[in-house]
Amino acid sequence: MSIKNYNEIEKETVIEIAKKMAIAAKTAPKARGIDNLVIQIVTDESIEKIAEVMHQQADSHNVGFFHRDAENILQASAMLLIGTRYEPIGLNYCGLCGFGNCENKRKHPEAPCAFNTGDMGIAVGSAVSIAADNRIDNRIMYTIGMAVKELGIMGEDIKIVYGIPLSASNKNPFFDRKPHK
Repeated sequence: MSIKNYNEIEKETVIEIAKKMAIAAKTAPKARGIDNLVIQIVTDESIEKIAEVMHQQADSHNVGFFHRDAENILQASAMLLIGTRYEPIGLNYCGLCGFGNCENKRKHPEAPCAFNTGDMGIAVGSAVSIAADNRIDNRIMYTIGMAVKELGIMGEDIKIVYGIPLSASNKNPFFDRKPHK
């Protein structure tokens, strides 16, 4: 006879749903079919390390809500990370980036192509829809991304990162949060 307690079931299920979220993000539509996204799942010690860096960032940049978010993610069974490169996609007539065309945009590698951030937004939306369909608590947090970038977890060419902590608890720990002073 095999018996699993809820904590085991929750963790296994949340990680399985995180994998499905990763697939949904990867297969989400992208401009010209060009994929500049990097997608990862983190758990356990990696979440703790990210939270530690978020606490450091809260103190060093005087942004108290990073403390609140760091405490929130410690309640996650897993987190999905979605990041994007800043790479033009070759629409030389667009100019949405503010540089007129892709050739001029390439002279400004620290500025995003408008399609990079748009594609990332669509991917994030696709991912969280999977979480919602499976009743997995989640929240999109840029604060996670700031720590992930500082840690270099996704690589130096990844310029924007969002983290999505995941939980299946009796109440969503990522909402109705108290402001941190």
